[in-house]
Amino acid sequence: MTEALTELGTLIEAKRPDCVLFWDVSYGELNIDVAPANIVGFVEFLKNDPNCKFSSLVDIAGVDYPERAKRFDVVYHFLSMYQNHRIRLRVSVREDEMVPSIVSVHPSANWFEREVFDMYGVLFSGHPDLRRILTDYGFRGYPLRKDFPTTGYTEVRYDEELKRVVYEPVSLVQEYRQFDFMSPWEGAKYVLPGDEKQEAK
Repeated sequence: MTEALTELGTLIEAKRPDCVLFWDVSYGELNIDVAPANIVGFVEFLKNDPNCKFSSLVDIAGVDYPERAKRFDVVYHFLSMYQNHRIRLRVSVREDEMVPSIVSVHPSANWFEREVFDMYGVLFSGHPDLRRILTDYGFRGYPLRKDFPTTGYTEVRYDEELKRVVYEPVSLVQEYRQFDFMSPWEGAKYVLPGDEKQEAK
């Protein structure tokens, strides 16, 4: 499998040197870094080229690296059922940079791109309807960014007195608590059900 993917990587790099920034094979998949400006044409090539035929878009995901200048990776996973190969494309972008939408090549990218926008704030240029898909209409921030607070910014609850949904700033009602219990890592000896059978031998 690795040999076949290595051959495929070499072939793709030879055919599209304008798109491939770097490639390797790891975990049974071919990984290719692509410049954002070339992503649409490259995805179309991978879908239509007879040696590739990556016709199934499996997923689009985001990854946040706050310490990098190009903070976000947008990762595309494709499957070729004809060749029985998987490929992973990675596009690295700055926080203020837009990624061209691939909806024109793979219509199923619509909701995947909306999810990456909703969770990370990555904008996709040319998307037909780029709006939040998992969070609420008035949601502030992007929950999968590493600098997003674990408590969020806003609490949503139903108020019985007002008979409506209320949005309030998050307020933690109790201080951080220390739980006083022993753990197996502190040398406590626990007897679990069935342990007595071992001692009887």
